[in-house]
Amino acid sequence: MTTVLATILAVVLAVLFASLGAAKIAAPPPIRRRADHAGFSVDAYRVVGCLEIAGALGLLTGIAWWPIGAAAGIGLTLLMIGALVTHLRVRDRVQEFAPAVVVGFLCGCYLVALGTSR
Repeated sequence: MTTVLATILAVVLAVLFASLGAAKIAAPPPIRRRADHAGFSVDAYRVVGCLEIAGALGLLTGIAWWPIGAAAGIGLTLLMIGALVTHLRVRDRVQEFAPAVVVGFLCGCYLVALGTSR
């Protein structure tokens, strides 16, 4: 059961991070405003987007070879911790940083499911 859960979480998180990463790379005006609000240049935000896409690919690869999935899960969890720190640094409201907390929690759940399925 935990293997199935880990696979489902990997796919859900991969779709989420791939779409978020693609938006950051494309950098339409709303994303540019969010980057500026967070204190990032657009280029730095694009780097974060590349990391999100790399993490998404790692999660999908991890379905076949778990060490890559574990590394991707850890990296994405750390990325969400960084997102939370950034939101707190700019004094965002709970509604603005709650998604980072929820997604970070899901990354942690993925890592637990992955670890217990081995």
